[in-house]
Parts: sequence; structure tokens; C-alpha cells
Amino acid sequence: MKGSTIDVNQEIWTYEDYRELPNDQKIYQVIGGKLFMVPAPSTRHQNISRNLEFIIWSFVRNHNLGEVYYAPIDVVLSSVNVVQPDIVFIAKNRLAIVKEKGIFGAPDWVIEIVSSSTIKIDIKLKKDLYERFGVREYWIVYPEDEKVEVYLLEGGNYKLKGAFLKHDTLQVRTIGGFRINLEEVFS
Repeated sequence: MKGSTIDVNQEIWTYEDYRELPNDQKIYQVIGGKLFMVPAPSTRHQNISRNLEFIIWSFVRNHNLGEVYYAPIDVVLSSVNVVQPDIVFIAKNRLAIVKEKGIFGAPDWVIEIVSSSTIKIDIKLKKDLYERFGVREYWIVYPEDEKVEVYLLEGGNYKLKGAFLKHDTLQVRTIGGFRINLEEVFS
């Protein structure tokens, strides 16, 4: 894979292949051995991501609960599943999965902010992937609808706990005592 030519049609992509991709400012992910590239997020997406990151990081830091990372960050779930979630939380007792080159294992909580170019990936492929690898809490944020869907892992499967709108306050299940006012997220 060295050099300037990328064979995007290669049969199976691995983490090693992924690491050889050029640093061309594009967002690449490998899901089930297939390479995906998505465009940069919109400014609305970035605003929502920034608001969530700040709210979450402030609480996590003030209570010494673990680490929060935001895209771009490699989350390596297996040799053929490397994703870049918008926001991830790893609890303090699981920080061993955090390495210099990324997160090697399932985060406790993942947030994906969908756009027209990522919606199918986020609501199907990534949701299935996060469920299979044991991400305990998964939020899908819909900027246009100002809505958040919350999925919790129960018995190895995701259960939809609800769809919440801009005027709602959400309890984060993976972080006891932490509530997020969605008005602050979508402002």
C-alpha cells in the first residue's frame, strides 16, 4: 500500500491498510473490512459536537470519571473495524484501552451526529457494530430534527430508551448523576 496509489476496490481492508492511507484530510473508516470515506462535517454538526464535548468533558473532568475524545480519533474494535465516532467516553477503570494511536476496544459511550452523507452508516452499520462490540450507551444525534435517540445495551442487544427533543433533559446512563439539557446542545 506504500506510495500514492490507493486501491479502494481491494477486497478486505484491515487496520494495517488503514494506517497506510495518506494524510489527505479525508475521513476514512473501515467497517466489516470495507473502506468508507465521508466528507467533512457541516458547521451545524461542528457546533453541536462542540457543545456536547464541552458539557461532557466539564462533568467528566470535574468528577475525575475518565476520558472524553472527539473526532478525529481512531477506535479500533477489530482488525477490520476501525471507526471515528464524533464523541466517545471511556470510564476511568477502562482507560487501559486508550493508547497513543487511538482507542483499542469498545468505549463505554459513543455519540454520532448524523448528516445526509453518514446517516445510513451511523444508524445501521455503526449501530450494529457498537452493539456487537459492547458499547454500553449509543446516542444518535439528528441536527435537523434537534433530536437524540438513546440506545442502551441490555443482554447484548440495544434497546431504544427514547427519542428526545431540544426541550428535554437526558440522563446519561453510563455516568451516574449526569444530566444533559438538550437546549444547551442545540443552541
